[in-house]
Amino acid sequence: MEPREKDVRTWSMLCHLSALAGFIIGLGNVLGPLIVWQIKKNELPEIIPHGKAAVNFQLTILIIDIIAGLGFFAYLGGSLFSFSHTPFGIGRHTLPFFGGFMAGGVVFTVINILGLVFTIIAGVRANNGEEYKYPFAIRFIK
Repeated sequence: MEPREKDVRTWSMLCHLSALAGFIIGLGNVLGPLIVWQIKKNELPEIIPHGKAAVNFQLTILIIDIIAGLGFFAYLGGSLFSFSHTPFGIGRHTLPFFGGFMAGGVVFTVINILGLVFTIIAGVRANNGEEYKYPFAIRFIK
């Protein structure tokens, strides 16, 4: 493999895997791919599709997380007020409260696990010299 092709594959992979910075800093999942892509796009234009795909996917995950979080807290607030007439919320409204709490947590967790899995798959494919199309990414950047 030529040195340039190796560089393209490495930086393409880093476009995807830099999203793991989200585990360290807030919004790192979006900023990581965006920074890698912007730094290397002129030197290695072959990484442009990888940068766009990674940023689009991470923005999609971020938006889904925000919507899920807002929905979860709206449900939480509505549940708290709906059974406030009983001490400690014990009564007929307790199960919907905990059911909503668990469902919100499960949805949030599943979305983020899928985001992690698809990010790793994309990084591996980029390192193999392939482009990866994320399954449910909204194309903000075309």
